[in-house]
Amino acid sequence: MQEPSLPRKQPPATPATGTVVCLLADLPDGGGRVFSFGPEDDPFRLILLRSGDQVIAWHNRCPHFGQPLALKDEWLILKPHTTLSCNVHYARFRWNDGVCESGDCEGESLTGVPVTVRDGQVLIV
Repeated sequence: MQEPSLPRKQPPATPATGTVVCLLADLPDGGGRVFSFGPEDDPFRLILLRSGDQVIAWHNRCPHFGQPLALKDEWLILKPHTTLSCNVHYARFRWNDGVCESGDCEGESLTGVPVTVRDGQVLIV
């Protein structure tokens, strides 16, 4: 007899529109930072990457295994303005579009989170 499958736990929701993530000045050009929102035991994790005045946000979740790409800023594996990599399985994703260009999830993509820069702040839109 086959056991019934358990429902998959859904990730927590993206922070509300208008949520301030950080100041643009807190993001190094060509660098990134990780952020968490919500309950400590099941947060929504976000990675922000900066290229000049442009900020790109990705849900901090590798499509290969569902784990965060990095849990701390210092654990981010970046080639500035070019790629970021998962520090668990080293899948490499393109900076601008989140597509995995090498690794176990090649061809899959990170999930983008819409952000904008307004008055020197990075906000969820």
